[in-house]
Amino acid sequence: MGASFGVVAAANRTYSQGVMAFAVVVLPSAKSEISELRLVPAGAAGSQAPAVGFALVTEGAVSAQLKIDCSGLTDWDSGAVAWLFKLQKALLTTGRGFSVVGLPESARGLLELAGSVPERKGARRTSSSDPFLVRVGRGACELWEGFFSWCDFIGELVVALGRTLRGKARVPRRDIWLTIDECGPSALPIVTLISVLVGVILGFIGAQQLRQFGAEIYVANLVGIAMVREMGAIMAGIIMAGRTGAAFAAQLGTMQVNEEIDALKTFGFSPMEYLVVPRMIALIVMMPLLALYADVLGMLGGAIISSLALDISLERYVRQLATGVFLKDVVIGVAKSCVFGILIASAGCLCGMRCGRSASAVGLAVTSAVVSGIIAIVISDAFFAAICEALGV
Repeated sequence: MGASFGVVAAANRTYSQGVMAFAVVVLPSAKSEISELRLVPAGAAGSQAPAVGFALVTEGAVSAQLKIDCSGLTDWDSGAVAWLFKLQKALLTTGRGFSVVGLPESARGLLELAGSVPERKGARRTSSSDPFLVRVGRGACELWEGFFSWCDFIGELVVALGRTLRGKARVPRRDIWLTIDECGPSALPIVTLISVLVGVILGFIGAQQLRQFGAEIYVANLVGIAMVREMGAIMAGIIMAGRTGAAFAAQLGTMQVNEEIDALKTFGFSPMEYLVVPRMIALIVMMPLLALYADVLGMLGGAIISSLALDISLERYVRQLATGVFLKDVVIGVAKSCVFGILIASAGCLCGMRCGRSASAVGLAVTSAVVSGIIAIVISDAFFAAICEALGV
């Protein structure tokens, strides 16, 4: 019958994923064609790895009827059946016969079951990706649909707020106070830390530059105007987008997964009035207060740097601050914070209300809420800057 090939690879993961491993003995016929395969336990003399045996059979000369003897196997696992099934498919596509002897009844039944059920079309994963222009077009369509979804959400929100102002909406007042507590006092520690550090950073940067001109006293002007007009509202907005906006999206997304929003609709409650309006009112109320709080702490951080690095007393710092910061600057910062609150609440509630019905969808909704909120803050701040420049304020 000729010599057998012999390399053993007992840990071949492609065809043996279970505890038991097997090897293959290839037996050629008198015509130097492979006529028989024997499956033996891994490590048997004259055996070779299943992958090597598969390549020899599919790429070499094979007789018209290939016999596979499994009587030498003392035990078997799903890897052996998968290997046999793949080999059977390869031989049948080339028009060769295939017979298996010595296979246990349980394994034979599993092999027949695998061959009797056809592979579902589209079930196999493919690594091919769409062309670049197709991906760009799909992204543009999704962006356009998202814009229309946002417009639809804002329209429903405006109607709900109008009904609330007229006293016709069923808004739970208790939820408003609870949300105000979550958005306001609970956020003070992180707002305090970030605002003081921002003021310290601005003071350091201003001190390094103004010291060259002997104008260290104007650090108070730089820190005061930067915090009141820009950084106070922006930093408070970014903190609330990452903290409160994400919380809104997670809460509403979880309610969507648990079908609680559908239950509200079934009982005749408007989800927009019952869930979104309290969160919107809470952020509109708290964002200006948080922005003013951040302004004060940022200027306090600048005062600390001025007294330590520039030898400017607190009295001189406050007096210079009063000459550099005006009421219009405070009004601009407060107006920005109100708009930021509306944008953050809209992004969080929209992503939560449009969430899918799975845990992964909740995670995507939270991520989208934070990213959308921050982007909206930056874009709206750019519009504010352009408007203030055009008005000369």
